[in-house]
Amino acid sequence: MTEQAIYRHLRELREHLAPLPGFMYAEISDAKLVMMMSPRPRHQLTAVVVRDQLSTQLPDGVIVAEATDTDDESLGKLRIPDLLVVPRSAMETDDPLDPREILLAVEIVSPSNPENDYVDKAADYPAMGIPHYLIVDPRDGTWTYQWEIGKREGRPAYENRLHLPYGSTVTVTTELGTWTIATGDLPRYSAKDMMR
Repeated sequence: MTEQAIYRHLRELREHLAPLPGFMYAEISDAKLVMMMSPRPRHQLTAVVVRDQLSTQLPDGVIVAEATDTDDESLGKLRIPDLLVVPRSAMETDDPLDPREILLAVEIVSPSNPENDYVDKAADYPAMGIPHYLIVDPRDGTWTYQWEIGKREGRPAYENRLHLPYGSTVTVTTELGTWTIATGDLPRYSAKDMMR
């Protein structure tokens, strides 16, 4: 069975499965369904703060969307970025979003599965053609920005990576402009959040 056939089978299965209580719709990567816990309030507050900052800087016709399916059938991947910057016109579809339309993907790290953002999506997003990837981590108050897709060990990979603590400003430079995100007031997870 080809990777695309496996992916199509998993997509069909996903469509028939309602998320279990406390979980979101599954993502698909490496021929498996990836189940994620529903986001907690501080996770969502982080998303709102980042979204609001970006929204005021974007050119007309470009928006910040939340939790939108994006897939690449040829790679067998379906991902749901916490936030994504994309042309509004790209969102006018009944299908998952074309990842090559995404200008910036933002993930807020979950306490339960940080490897999904730091390892798995850091490999999937450049393969899917997403040129800029920002990871915001309320666990330790840091952010990681990756950009410029090149090759590493024969696979697409981000060539540049910047990892800094909250308080330093994220600067994302794209062909549509430069956007900044202040991180000093982003919430951190509580001890209780970290135990969930």
